[in-house]
Amino acid sequence: MAADTERDAERELEIREELAALCGSPDAASGGEAALDAARAKSAKAVERVHAAGRLTALERIELLLDDGSFVELDKFVTHNCSDFGMAGKKAYGDGVVTGYGTVDDRQIFVFAQQPAVFGGSLGMAHAKKICKLMDLATEVGAPVVGLNDSGGARIQEGVDSLAGYAEIFKRNVLASGVVPQISVILGPCAGGAVYSPALTDLIVMVDDTSYMFITGPEVIKTVTHEEVTKEALGGAKTHNEKSGVAHFRRPTEAAALSLVRDLLSYLPTNNLQRAPRIETSDDPMRPTPELADVVPADPSKPYDIRTIIETIADDGAFVEVHQDWARNMVVGYIRIAGESVGVVANQPLVLAGCLDIDASIKAARFVRMCDAYNIPLVTLVDVPGFLPGTEQEYGGIIRHGAKLLYAFTEATVPKVTLVTRKAYGGAYDVMSSKHIRGDINLAYPGAEIAVMGADGAVNITFRRELAAADDADAKRKVLSEEYRALFASPYKAAELGFIDQVIRPEETRARISQSLRMLAGKRQDNPRRKHGNIPL
Repeated sequence: MAADTERDAERELEIREELAALCGSPDAASGGEAALDAARAKSAKAVERVHAAGRLTALERIELLLDDGSFVELDKFVTHNCSDFGMAGKKAYGDGVVTGYGTVDDRQIFVFAQQPAVFGGSLGMAHAKKICKLMDLATEVGAPVVGLNDSGGARIQEGVDSLAGYAEIFKRNVLASGVVPQISVILGPCAGGAVYSPALTDLIVMVDDTSYMFITGPEVIKTVTHEEVTKEALGGAKTHNEKSGVAHFRRPTEAAALSLVRDLLSYLPTNNLQRAPRIETSDDPMRPTPELADVVPADPSKPYDIRTIIETIADDGAFVEVHQDWARNMVVGYIRIAGESVGVVANQPLVLAGCLDIDASIKAARFVRMCDAYNIPLVTLVDVPGFLPGTEQEYGGIIRHGAKLLYAFTEATVPKVTLVTRKAYGGAYDVMSSKHIRGDINLAYPGAEIAVMGADGAVNITFRRELAAADDADAKRKVLSEEYRALFASPYKAAELGFIDQVIRPEETRARISQSLRMLAGKRQDNPRRKHGNIPL
């Protein structure tokens, strides 16, 4: 009798597990093989629809993300408790989201993946509780959370319960921020309240043509403001990577997006108490960089690509750029030096001459704070003629937004190495991880210019009267400019004052930066005790 009971229990478990995998109705578990066959047929059609749209199922996505065979699913049999609007007879195992844990490169992570084939991936209270339980576990264990988002938003039939569910998730996003890395992958629609959870995470990855993020959709916008706009133009991957800066990456396919997430995780620690993993490399940290000898043009008005320096100093030339298509006058991203993860912040002379503007300041400030939160050292490459002038910038609050970057660098306690490659003028010099805001090691190339402003501009202001009275103003200006340039527009005056620690040749860039980071590896620095600062948001 006991054996029969055990066999029946095992058979019921098998049926329920298969139904759960098929998003089947729990009521079908008592219907035997006929119900199971019906669930199989229904599931096959749902999978066909997903694949026909060029997308993958939740489990397929998880399998691509995680190491083979490492996924352990949690809460497989959870269902909703809603009885309104006929929902009592519409239940599905898992309630539209798959949650669990596994490994990426043998390091533990937690993952949830929404299922658009079940209630459109919409979020109800049971759905939300599964995600919240996962996030609580991740925070307690100290492991990253990756969210694979593909949802129609709040489940209308559950009313305020679904709104409460979103708020519970938001709360956990905030409490986990800076504790464990959080990465959001947008693999379908993400609308209304659903966008705020990804916005609270560290990094957002989108997929071309299939993923969207917006607070209100095209139909609502047309009704309220009479604007006509497509989903793609309003909230597609290109829009949020190039215009809004909401997303950090875009990839052409889901497989490419999930591969990127695996790569990103390799640059991050599992939590804020650890360091990012060291990756073995055969690239000598003291490798000379003769290819950088002429990378900075002798003519200060000529641009060059700062990525050339970044890729040259990186192990094996590998650079994962963050926010590549937004605020392109600033370049940020991850490299490795001597196998260790390093965050890079650099002005880009190819765009706006490398000037700091509102978007560039926000972009760099957020990246600096993320690196600091997760113990990732910072290398800053400086070639900045100043803040971008103009009424648009002033009205937009460049003072407040520029202060964010100043705040971020000053607050950061990770090792910070700064290299001035060419220009470092005015307040922008101060902001870009200068010695005065706790830069640890500050280097400069021999041709670097560190001054309040360029020589010509300084002479025009300082010697205004002399120039007006001179018989040959141009000749006088040239002489005075050369004198100013010799005194201030070089790294040696700053070096005499101790603001530059070393003047280095471009050929030794990687070696000197590597030496500095190695020396700073054991750095310990604390900020004053406080609840938190008041960053100029």
